[in-house]
Amino acid sequence: MKSFKAYRIHSDDGNIRAGYENVTLEDLTDGDVVIRAAYSDVNYKDALAATGKGKILKRYPLVGGIDVSGIVEESHNNRFQPGDKVAVCGCDLSETRDGGYAEFVRVPADCAVKLPDNISLFEAMAIGTAGFTAALAVDRMEQNGQTPEHGPIVVTGATGGVGSVAIDILSGCGYEVVALTGKAESEDYLKSLGATTILLREGLDLGKRPMERAEWGGAIDNLGGEVLTWLTRTTKPFGNIAAIGLAASWELNTTVMPFILRGVSLLGINSVICSPSMRQQGWERLGSDLRPRHLEQIVTRKVAFDALPGVFDDFVEGKNTGRTVVTIGGEI
Repeated sequence: MKSFKAYRIHSDDGNIRAGYENVTLEDLTDGDVVIRAAYSDVNYKDALAATGKGKILKRYPLVGGIDVSGIVEESHNNRFQPGDKVAVCGCDLSETRDGGYAEFVRVPADCAVKLPDNISLFEAMAIGTAGFTAALAVDRMEQNGQTPEHGPIVVTGATGGVGSVAIDILSGCGYEVVALTGKAESEDYLKSLGATTILLREGLDLGKRPMERAEWGGAIDNLGGEVLTWLTRTTKPFGNIAAIGLAASWELNTTVMPFILRGVSLLGINSVICSPSMRQQGWERLGSDLRPRHLEQIVTRKVAFDALPGVFDDFVEGKNTGRTVVTIGGEI
């Protein structure tokens, strides 16, 4: 195979630089499945990695991009055949393995998932790690007894990729959704996805007591810190809080009282280390009962591969809304 274009990240004595390079398969980390890339996307982690604003990569150099969708070009694993429509999300791409910002991607078979017939390659990246994580959160909450009858679900960081897809999925499953955001101008967007109530972070009374009045059936939290602490204080008995992000803080200062007096459950969600069966099950649900209904609205930006570097600063500065899809090869 001839050389192809990739967006590669280097560290020069701790100084991060990234840019387009011509590489070959032999330059990439090992794997038994080669994918001709159709689309990728941009997540907060991608922006941190490419700009050096966060320590994401554990080795250098690496191709950036934690997600990719495309067609299997070559496979040395009998679970995949050339022509299969697949997606890879997380699985240490752009951390310890070369990622999805390349015309060809090589990964271990356990990282790839055959897409359901009703999810296109574009839709797979409209969902991406963000949507897959949201689906995992809903799945875990339901496994732990969450139902719409238990009360409203708060989604924090509501305008981000995870938050947007979580609102869409939850409302589609019959939940009352409360969107917590710092962007007052996003009310119409959030309600169009299914949020019934909008809470603004500015002026929100987080309380000080170990437990405050119980209001929420559960929550999906992207923020951590004081907001997550507030959620533990205000969730109803036997409600579930899915913790999936730390956009505000990695700290959590709370007490055991909500957990032992109200039976609140704090569920940690990690989409990177899922088993192959968990990945396949998650995508099957995304193609059926957890299928997002408003992907056209959630995808607020589509960019060509060449324009990729121009979008990272918006993510780092918290200016992004919804999902950004990157066209690499397009529908194949």
